[in-house]
Amino acid sequence: MPEEFDKKETADAHRPAGVGSDVRASHPSLEGVHGTVDVPPDRAGFWRQWRAFAGPAILVSVGYMDPGNWGTDLAGGAQFKYGLLWVVAVASFMAVILQVISARLGVVTGRDLAQCCRDWYPKWSRWPNWIAMEIAIAATDLAESLGSAVALNLLFHIPMAWAIIITAFDVLLLLALQGLGMRMIEAVVTIFVVTIGVCYGIEIFILPQTHPGFLEMGQALMQPNFREAGMVVVAIGMIGATVMPHNLFLHSALVQTRKLKRDEHSIRTAIRFNTIDSTAALTVAFFVNAAILVLAAMVFYGKQSVTVAGGQVVMFNPDSDWIRIAYLTLAPLLGTTAASTLFAVALLASGQSSTITGTLAGQVVMEGFMRWRIRPWIRRMISRTLAVVPAIWIISIRGNGSVTDLVNLSQVILCLILPFAMFPLLQFTSSRKIMGRWANGWFLMVLGWGSAILITLMDIYSLPESLKAAWHIIAGG
Repeated sequence: MPEEFDKKETADAHRPAGVGSDVRASHPSLEGVHGTVDVPPDRAGFWRQWRAFAGPAILVSVGYMDPGNWGTDLAGGAQFKYGLLWVVAVASFMAVILQVISARLGVVTGRDLAQCCRDWYPKWSRWPNWIAMEIAIAATDLAESLGSAVALNLLFHIPMAWAIIITAFDVLLLLALQGLGMRMIEAVVTIFVVTIGVCYGIEIFILPQTHPGFLEMGQALMQPNFREAGMVVVAIGMIGATVMPHNLFLHSALVQTRKLKRDEHSIRTAIRFNTIDSTAALTVAFFVNAAILVLAAMVFYGKQSVTVAGGQVVMFNPDSDWIRIAYLTLAPLLGTTAASTLFAVALLASGQSSTITGTLAGQVVMEGFMRWRIRPWIRRMISRTLAVVPAIWIISIRGNGSVTDLVNLSQVILCLILPFAMFPLLQFTSSRKIMGRWANGWFLMVLGWGSAILITLMDIYSLPESLKAAWHIIAGG
């Protein structure tokens, strides 16, 4: 693209840029970090190029191992042992497909999904689309703030209401990171992800009394079924908690933090390495989610209750707050207090890493749909306030037992909004008018549309029960 193009606006500045066009959006995605990461030439070799492109998918992957996933993974392992491990694998595979397609949109068009929706859909659709995505981000933020707050409560015995307020000030962390550049944000999130992985690695492979049955796990992966009552409901929860609307918008923007050229060879290279990046990062997310399920299967499966310190008996049932139960019971079950501490540290890392990406996603959808640009700390405080206020209100009235209900409510909201992100993404990337020769081929078409339709059908199937549960939470019955 000619350098002078970025210095002026043209009459075509409001239409998407296909491969044959040099037109960019008037406001680049995440303008402060747009095109700030250098990409080495081909002669630099595979590994150096891969390191340059690696990063966006790591940020996206934390949304697939956030506190919203923990409850369903723990419940699945506790109730059905390894029986739903294949569901974790299927959900992760669908996530890889959709994120690969999202990255492809950003690379080829030079636009994020929100900008494409603004430019290619009727003008009247901007407001409802933007409001829907803001609701989705607020719901995601609710689960993330609750996860971090629960971790603070468990580790330091801070009352939940105060712990939630403390999480509202993590905006300072993001502001500090944004000032240091995109690579620093990616590095910090990578550290959080590694922390989660190391904690679970120690829990499963090093601590006493945990010996995963690899043969049984392999059989569960290779023989998918719903043999036991209740498996379908938990499976739907797992899939619904995996693919998140804001990640589809965010990934298409994050890939543009690289200095991408617009020639055919450069686009092909960027698509290739972003596909590798997405596959690798979301494979890590799969192993984390699998580890959560496996730990629950080894520790909780077949038990009805556990006696903890002080003689308190903790009962297990399908409606249990599995995150809190895991913290309380891992120490006595595994014979070491380190088990519970590692669990809470991993939970805190999960919540903090997810909140960083949630803020970036909020910036992407606001600027993409409405072309409004506000200071990052204001954007962050608005987003977190929308999540924190209802959480504090409900917890102050109904107590800490409502945390699980609030997380479940956030997942219901995400399920309702997810199709409004998946189908536009697939429509744009399947269009040769928009994508040119880089439109989805038959392989991505089949897997992408198949994943979107399957997720939507499962959401519809669970919708009556989800709405009933949501009303129960809101009404306080």
